Order: sequence, then C-alpha cells, then structure tokens
Amino acid sequence: MRKTNDKSLKEAIEQMLNVYKIKRRYDETAIVSLWPDLVGKSVANRTKELFIRDKKLFLRIESSVIKNELVLMRNQIIQKINEDAKTELVVEIVFL
Repeated sequence: MRKTNDKSLKEAIEQMLNVYKIKRRYDETAIVSLWPDLVGKSVANRTKELFIRDKKLFLRIESSVIKNELVLMRNQIIQKINEDAKTELVVEIVFL
C-alpha cells in the first residue's frame, strides 16, 4: 500500500534534477549521447566535436559534404532534438 508522499523512482529523479537545477544539463548530455540515433551512424562517425551551450548546438564535422547537408537540414535537426527532449533545448546550430 502506497503512502500519500510516496513517489515513483522516475518522479523522485525528476524532482532531484529540478531541485539541484541540473535538468537542462542532463537533457543536453542525453542529446549528445543520442546523436548517432538522430542523424545516423555515418554522420555521427564524422562528427569530431559536439556540445550544447546557451541553446546553441556546436558541431565540428570533418566532411564538407556532410556539413553542407546538415546546413540544409538544420531546422529538421533542431525540431527532432527538441521533440526528443520535450523542451526547447536547441534554437540554433553553429558549425565550427
């Protein structure tokens, strides 16, 4: 029998992330780890640097052809990232 103040593990973890104000950083790290699923293994293998700072996704791509394709798909990538995060995590992509 559950008590009134019992919480599921998921609820407790989410509350902890919000209390310590690390929810956003946790979401950013999750997106970085899911990068191969978002863009595919071939693009992920050619991604040399990837990080999020101030709602900007910074990418360093070694192939100019893939970089050009990503520039054209910029809005779709941002939309996909924000859908996965269920919040507005990225508003711009910057290519280094």
